[in-house]
Amino acid sequence: MSQKELIMPKLGESIMEATILKWLKKEGDKVELDEAVLEIATDKVDSEVPTPFAGTITKILFKEGDVVQIGKAIAIIDGEGGSSVQPVVEKVVPQEVKTEAPKQVVVEKAPETTFVAGGDRFYSPLVLNIAREEGISMSELERIPGTGKDDRVTKSDILAYLQNRGAVTTQAKVETPQVQAPVVEKVTPVVQTASVSGGNEIVEMDRMRKLIADHMVMSKKTSPHVTSYVEVDMTPIVEWRNRIKPKFEKREGQKITFTPIFIEAIAKAIKDFPGINISVDGYNIINKKDINIGMAAALPTGNLIVPVIKNADRMNLVGLTAAVNDFANRARNNKLKPDEIQDGTFTLTNVGSFGSLMGTPIINQPQVAILAVGAIKKKPVVLETEFGDVIAIRHMMFMSMSYDHRVVDGMLGGSFLKRVADYLEGFDTEREI
Repeated sequence: MSQKELIMPKLGESIMEATILKWLKKEGDKVELDEAVLEIATDKVDSEVPTPFAGTITKILFKEGDVVQIGKAIAIIDGEGGSSVQPVVEKVVPQEVKTEAPKQVVVEKAPETTFVAGGDRFYSPLVLNIAREEGISMSELERIPGTGKDDRVTKSDILAYLQNRGAVTTQAKVETPQVQAPVVEKVTPVVQTASVSGGNEIVEMDRMRKLIADHMVMSKKTSPHVTSYVEVDMTPIVEWRNRIKPKFEKREGQKITFTPIFIEAIAKAIKDFPGINISVDGYNIINKKDINIGMAAALPTGNLIVPVIKNADRMNLVGLTAAVNDFANRARNNKLKPDEIQDGTFTLTNVGSFGSLMGTPIINQPQVAILAVGAIKKKPVVLETEFGDVIAIRHMMFMSMSYDHRVVDGMLGGSFLKRVADYLEGFDTEREI
């Protein structure tokens, strides 16, 4: 038997820490391979952490409610040999240790001071974010009945409470300064607004917004961004989708959107131009063998998360559709797992879903490119025919791609983007799925 460390796993490119919600095992318990050991929470995901090896838990290093940095050991397990743990440690620790120190200054304090509210009741970062956005004080939050484990307040609980808040909220706001002064003082920086001259207000960012802000600033500082644009005639795809949609929904029990079609075209283009599927480490270029496409999805809080479709090039359109719908649904319900939001090699974002014609997206580090699709709009277009030029109404869409000019030149970036457009415009309209 040999002692092995259970490591807090990597949870995504911008996540540097996680909060331990509940230990599912105690010291002395035996665990099997891939058995869940504890529940953790971040601003993006609540999930269980499995053990990568079997054995007996001899030491638990952190208690429930503790905020733990990614890559730190959280428990000691007496295992029965094997090397399965080594890749986990090597994959997580080196990358995250580099950025652990500077990130810690920004994000460490908020969870430690606000996670536990009186007694032993815990609140996930998602619930705390909703409370902050809706102006719910900690004393008011403690009065909300919880239906989760150990009376934990779930997302459904707080949303149901908000629907019937009404007079309760008003009463709570009146009582809070008199009865719960210490608690209000603790959360004032994130819940309350400070009025300044001219009617302006200053509102401190919540923890997740701070993480996003740091990641965006870091990306712009790291990569010299260049953006290229193309316009795509989506008419064949629009007409094909309208024709195939009823039969597909009846057979598969789910809708087919444009997103899996975009991902299919991107995966094909990456095979043609593998120089897009890389990352940079100093002056070294890392060529990625797998094609893992990230798709930006909206969270209930209004923030975005990027679940990753692994080996997208090996999936047919039916498989891509199932994966896209599954990720989108579970993102809305905060059910994504940590390993489902990491290891992306290229990212797709749909700015058209917000009504935008085009955008200039910021690269999702450590990737070197991100593609944005705009809204599909009908417009008059000049078409070349054997009888001369004609004007026709077509379904048109702009695509834009931002890329890292350190390693992706204009020829590569422009050629790749044009190839994606060519695959979309050359879509086989006789295709059956």
